[in-house]
Amino acid sequence: MPDHLGPEQPGDDPPVTGGKLVRDRIPELIEADGGHPVTRVLDAAGYRRALVNKLVEEAGEAQDASADELPAELADVLEVLRALADDLGMTWEDLARVADRKRGQRGGFARRLFLESAD
Repeated sequence: MPDHLGPEQPGDDPPVTGGKLVRDRIPELIEADGGHPVTRVLDAAGYRRALVNKLVEEAGEAQDASADELPAELADVLEVLRALADDLGMTWEDLARVADRKRGQRGGFARRLFLESAD
């Protein structure tokens, strides 16, 4: 199975000026590349908001990804979902049960249905 970590290398990202939630090891990787990260620890409400914003960011990157890049972008989405579940006090299994219940009520996406309109 190919390693789908993608083409990212330390130093590939542009400088961050507006602030964003980053993975735990990103500051040390920035330092190793000669940068000087400035970080702070978010409070509970800020962390939740930042996670939801990160989910939107990562979903957008998945939307724009090529087929080769998509597995790495989906892994980023998965990591954010895991952090959100944990923040909500849920296990991954709890979240899977919610998804299963929703799938039972509304279905999944196996039939590839695309709704053009509804009256």
